[in-house]
Amino acid sequence: MDRSTTVQADATLTDPETGAPLLDGVPRQRGGSGTAPVHRATTAPAPDATAEPDTTGAPAAPRARARLRAVRPWRLFPTPTGTPFTFGYAAVLVVTSVIADHADPSVVHALHQGSSTDVAHLVQNPVLVLIASALWIAGGITSPYAIGFLLVLTALERRIGGLRTAGIFLLGHVVATLATEVPVGLSVLAGHLPDSSLHRLDYGISFGVATSVGALAGLLSPWLRWPVLTGFGAMLVGDLLTFADPMTDWGHLMSLAIGISTWPLVRRWRAVRGASRTVRTAGREAGHGAAAPCLGTTAP
Repeated sequence: MDRSTTVQADATLTDPETGAPLLDGVPRQRGGSGTAPVHRATTAPAPDATAEPDTTGAPAAPRARARLRAVRPWRLFPTPTGTPFTFGYAAVLVVTSVIADHADPSVVHALHQGSSTDVAHLVQNPVLVLIASALWIAGGITSPYAIGFLLVLTALERRIGGLRTAGIFLLGHVVATLATEVPVGLSVLAGHLPDSSLHRLDYGISFGVATSVGALAGLLSPWLRWPVLTGFGAMLVGDLLTFADPMTDWGHLMSLAIGISTWPLVRRWRAVRGASRTVRTAGREAGHGAAAPCLGTTAP
């Protein structure tokens, strides 16, 4: 009898699932297998800090805002903060255009002549005239190249930055100018052109704008890139066929080709600029995210 009573007592003091000893019907807290069922039943799994949050349906609002920003019409034009190079350069061109429209014609002619990148001036003071010639708009502020300047350089600067846009513009302006004026000088030396060709009036922003068009086309989507290149190229070829100013018209075509040749470079610049912008945005978001728990947990 004593043996059976002992066996029955032992049976009632043992957890039938885990075999853990019971004390008043509750498993002893010994940290072994007997505590596992309680831990599994009462403790929720810790969240994974590295797991991506559930964003089902969440990105719709940011995408909508991005599309809304992309179609804002005022982004087509330069602003002091968004495109400082284009904005500042446009302001200078407005001033010189007002001078050209309202100053005495003899004064305007003297200014244009002094800024001309003809062979004689390039030999005497190349740096000064290359800069000065890009401060005037041939045809005035309402010319197609003036409008193209605003739209094209604004779009290019928003994608690659101000300094790089200035470099692309200057590259086309300098290279196309030298490519058209050096043959004139050689032809004069060879006796194929008169000496007056050394003082041929040449100024304006058209070479830089044409180069910027070619560079920007490489950053556009294909459905927009090829119509832009086709339309602009057809306009340049049409100007060349009229034979009104063949040297300048050849310079425009060369400028467009120079811009197209920069596609690998401008695409790399855009990728670097986009990566830098992403890092800055992530840093700001991380800073805000780190500050929020501190505000919630700091004791008064």
